[in-house]
Parts: sequence; structure tokens; C-alpha cells
Amino acid sequence: MMLAALVVVFLAAELFTNALEHFGERLQVSEGVTGSLFAAIATAMPETMVPILAIFAGTQNQQVNEEIGVGAILGAPLMLSTLALFLLSVASVRRRRTRGLFTPERSGIKRDLDFFLFAFALAGLALLVPHQYSLVRIGIGAALVLTYFIYVLLTIRASSALVQEGHGTSAGERLYLERIGLPGNMVMTGLQLLAGLALLIVGAEGFIHGVEMVSKTLGVSALLLSLLIVPIATELPEKVNSILWIRQSRDTLAFGNITGAMVFQGTLLPAIGITLTAWAPRPEVAAGIVVTFLGALWLRALVYFNVPFKVWHLGVNGILYVGYFLHMVF
Repeated sequence: MMLAALVVVFLAAELFTNALEHFGERLQVSEGVTGSLFAAIATAMPETMVPILAIFAGTQNQQVNEEIGVGAILGAPLMLSTLALFLLSVASVRRRRTRGLFTPERSGIKRDLDFFLFAFALAGLALLVPHQYSLVRIGIGAALVLTYFIYVLLTIRASSALVQEGHGTSAGERLYLERIGLPGNMVMTGLQLLAGLALLIVGAEGFIHGVEMVSKTLGVSALLLSLLIVPIATELPEKVNSILWIRQSRDTLAFGNITGAMVFQGTLLPAIGITLTAWAPRPEVAAGIVVTFLGALWLRALVYFNVPFKVWHLGVNGILYVGYFLHMVF
């Protein structure tokens, strides 16, 4: 069931992202907006749907629902800040070598990481707030939603200047619906977006039940599986898109797709988890938050000290993920 759901998720994300590239090109927005907002939200949809459906319409076991939800919410930023970034270096090492350079537009990455680190710090602090202090939790959740709203406004505001500097969005391939003889207009773009979203929901719901079945069979907690397995599978479309972009030397789209998704995953979904689940500081959760912070802080430090991004730099993020995986498994 999990494998079948993965296939559906992969195909749906391809449809969704392809349509979003054309959407960004028609709107004449920057690659930063398309990568950090449009593409990030699109490719974050699979792991977004898993915790939402788990919490609101999951299995009959409420504890399992909450564990899947919390694990998927925190596992996605963990995956993005470690393994997803590392795979960019793996995809580039043959052509660029270990000392080769990545050249994304850096102001967008700086903005993404600043907002993510602030929001994820709030989400981490919320773990220490007892569940009975519901008003405090609701306040933190509202602050996270407001944070993402401000982030979107600032990203859009920076778009026009970046377009003038040559960072405008251009679609790499024709719209999929156009390839079968339909017109490549905004209406068809919208239809393809809706089709992709519908398939993402179907795939995500299949994953929820698959995780429950695996956890029962192996005798492993749904929380641990949701921290390790669900993000790997649901992030696969996002990693594939970023890898394709990095191989095409479209570094701004590749990095923005990941760092923009980190902001999305570090604000709106934790807001849901904080207000609707126990959101308790279990060891697996605490360790995941620490590793996620280290991965994001490493990249932010490179930006702060104006160090050119080299291929080997992202190997550090891979080491962080391997360390967390071994710690959790053994």
C-alpha cells in the first residue's frame, strides 16, 4: 500500500510542479517566488496531507493518528535540512566535483532560513508548554501562521527587482496537458494543478494506513516510522525536482524548492500540531528538532559569513541525517 501510494504521490507532484512553472512564467514572477513559494508548496503537499489527514480523518486509533501527525510534521523539516540538501551535492559531484560551486540567488535563501529558524524555535518551545495551557498554545500557533503570511509578503515584494536582474521564471518543459493536444493556457494550467492536488490527497491517505499496518507488523511506534519513513517517501518528488533543477544549473529553483518548503513545513503544520495534538517532548522528537536546527544553522552560517556554497559543504547535512538515523534505529 505504501509503495502504491508513493507512485501516486510521485506522479501527482510531477503534474503539480510542471503546472506551477507555467503559472509562475505567466505571472512573470521571480525564480525565488516560483521556487520558495509555488514549487515549495506544491512539492510539500504530500507530507502536508499526511499529518492533516492523520489528525482529522485518520485511523480509528487516535493515539496512532497523533503519532503519525506529529512525526510527519517534524520529520519533513528534518529531511529537508539534512538529506534533501545532501542529495543536491550527490547529484552535482560528478560534474562540479567536491569543490565546485552552487550559485543560487542568496538573498532568498537568507530570508528562507531566517524565517524557518525563528518559526522552528517557536515550535520547539511549544513542546515545553503543558497541554492544559491551551491559550498559550493557540497563541504560538497563531504566531506561526502570521510568520508565514509575513514571509509570503516579503518574498513577493522582492520579486519584481529580481526579475529585472534576470532571475525571472521560465518553464523548462511544455505543460503536460498541452502535450496531449489541449491548449496551453491558464485554464488548462489550473486544471492540471487541481488534478495533481487530488492525486496527492489520495496518495497521502494511502500512506497513513500503510504506516499503521507496518507499525503493527514490526512492533515499532508509528511516531518513529513517521519521523523516518514517511518524510523520505513523501519528500521524494521534491528531491527529484530539485535534483533535476540542479543538474540543469538552475540552482535558485533547486535551493528555493527546499528552503521554501522548510518555511512552509516549519510554520503552518506545527501550528496545527501544537493546537490539535499533545505535542510532547518525547526523545525522538527532541533529537529530531536538534538535528534539524543544526542542518539549517550550518547553511545559514555559510550565508552569514558570505562563504561560496561548495558541493562538499552539503555533505555535512548528510552526516547529520545519518547520525540521527543511526541514533533512532540502534
